[in-house]
Amino acid sequence: MHVILPDGKQLELPRGATALDAAKAIGPRLAQDALAATVGGTLTDLMTPLPDGAAIGIITKKKPEDAAPLFRHSLGHALSQAVGEFYAGKGYPATAVKRGVGPAIENGFYQDFDLPEPLSEEDFPAIEALMREIIGRNLDITRADVGKAAALQQFSYDPYKVELITALPDDEPITFYTQGDYVDLCRGPHFPRTGALPTAFKLMSTSSAYWRGDANNPTLQRVYGVAFATQKELDAYLERLEEAKRRDHRRLGKEMELFTIDPLVGKGLPLWLPNGTILREELAAFLKEQQFARRYQGVITPNIGNLELYKTSGHWQNYSDSNFSPITVDDEQYMLKPMNCPHHVRIYASKPRSYRDLPVRLAEFGTVYRYEQSGELNGLTRVRGFTQDDAHIFCRPDQLKKEFLDVLDLTVLVLRTFGMTDVRFRVGTRDKGSDKYVGSDENWEAAERQIIEAVGEVGLPFTIEPGDAAFYGPKLDFVIKDVIGREWQLGTIQVDYNLPERFDIWYTGEDGADHRPVMIHRAPFGSLERFVGILIEHYGGDFPLWLAPRQIAIVPIADRHNDYAHALEQELRDAGLRAEVDDSSNRMNAKVRQAELSKIPVMLIVGDAEQAARQVSVRERTGDGTKERKAVGFDDLKAELLKRYSERS
Repeated sequence: MHVILPDGKQLELPRGATALDAAKAIGPRLAQDALAATVGGTLTDLMTPLPDGAAIGIITKKKPEDAAPLFRHSLGHALSQAVGEFYAGKGYPATAVKRGVGPAIENGFYQDFDLPEPLSEEDFPAIEALMREIIGRNLDITRADVGKAAALQQFSYDPYKVELITALPDDEPITFYTQGDYVDLCRGPHFPRTGALPTAFKLMSTSSAYWRGDANNPTLQRVYGVAFATQKELDAYLERLEEAKRRDHRRLGKEMELFTIDPLVGKGLPLWLPNGTILREELAAFLKEQQFARRYQGVITPNIGNLELYKTSGHWQNYSDSNFSPITVDDEQYMLKPMNCPHHVRIYASKPRSYRDLPVRLAEFGTVYRYEQSGELNGLTRVRGFTQDDAHIFCRPDQLKKEFLDVLDLTVLVLRTFGMTDVRFRVGTRDKGSDKYVGSDENWEAAERQIIEAVGEVGLPFTIEPGDAAFYGPKLDFVIKDVIGREWQLGTIQVDYNLPERFDIWYTGEDGADHRPVMIHRAPFGSLERFVGILIEHYGGDFPLWLAPRQIAIVPIADRHNDYAHALEQELRDAGLRAEVDDSSNRMNAKVRQAELSKIPVMLIVGDAEQAARQVSVRERTGDGTKERKAVGFDDLKAELLKRYSERS
């Protein structure tokens, strides 16, 4: 057999040779430094036999980060081995520790355990010390193919491994990976020896996990860890985690009195407090202005609908896991609305339409309800009731590209307004091997082609994700990166030929015949709840003036300045700005500190000099600290603040 090296040369090897054999054939130094390999662009280990004619590359210790999934997986095995030794030190036999799965994940790894007694986070330092000791032993990590009978015998004490092995087809190879006296059922790939593993890792948390994700199965204990090629990368990651905790929208939402989730109301059903309502209404007003300029028409639809509506649309069948159970009323079944689109289709169908009427752009801040498992709920970012900034455009096929590009322009404008400029674009197409999609191949191919052409026309870089389409049509998703490097999927634009067919809607063409419109589904925010949760964390609660629920705090230095402060407050409120006076008995410095803690962006401090000259001293929160200005004319400042507010700067 032969393999092809990165420079295009062929290397002859005996059949069944591994990447390590290839490295040895090239040179002993390469074999000594080798950590992993790529085969046809896919990351693999040095121990797996190579296919004939494969294009291979060798990853060495000069760039261990290129093999991060492998060293994270191998560190998961080191964790598993260390936990076994930890309980052996407590006097338990090796068979007392049973193991579920333990894959590499983004930034780290986890391992599921069935343990003789629970592991606590206080035990992590001891486990980490054992992991470092295992790395120090420089144990060879070897791979072996075994038969099913031998595999079952090896793990006869472990019901989880037995279940996995039993479910494997008889003709599928079963592989074990061994390091020292630790053996695990594993597909791999792995590093060649424990001594090559980085020590820049940390165990982070433990949680419960159902075996194979099924609530009817036993509960296992899951231990999470993170790992990087260098300590510098690990430190930076841990620092980002701490920053994420400081920005956590659940904590800031409580401190800033934006929202609350009350168990008496229900899990995943946020209550918007006055401050949060202001924030939400500012977002809605901003988008409504943009929609008005683009000739959208507002509509309002009910929060429930007849079950037949959602059967016709396909949402009942295709989102069965996310729908709430139907409600029976007067011998009819109704359901909490999971989507706004079927309602908007019926509004379109409420009267005859001509080709001259199109496009019809219907927009609604519509509240929808979807069932999420309680373990998946997370503040505002994962809820059971949420409001989408939903719109549906019904257009002629010849209008589709222009309408799509206008929606794309609107969505980019929205993201840019909030300083979200690090965006990647993801085109979700159907998986042709799946039966979850509805509609004809012809319509799907047309919709996918038109999205890709439109995105390409404006020069946006994008990726294509097969299988990521909605059941009724392909889509363009906007994935933003926030200020601390986390990615969020926000707005979406979807092209849909199928719902118009399912609901049999028409328009009369110039030829007098009936023609089928095309639908565009769009939501620049996605949902107000999720968008606000992300905004809170993106800004760390330090909202720009136009979004801040509490915009201006006026701080009188002494009681004799209270009347002047209240007069300024009224002028600002009459102009439409959200101002408030702190006339408490606290000293001025304490008032300033309280305004800073409340993340009020602008503070106006007034004393004798300011009162005499109709001026204020301004203390303003900025992204890089605090900006102060003395003796600022109040009328000039009011005009400046109004301009910033109206321009949403």
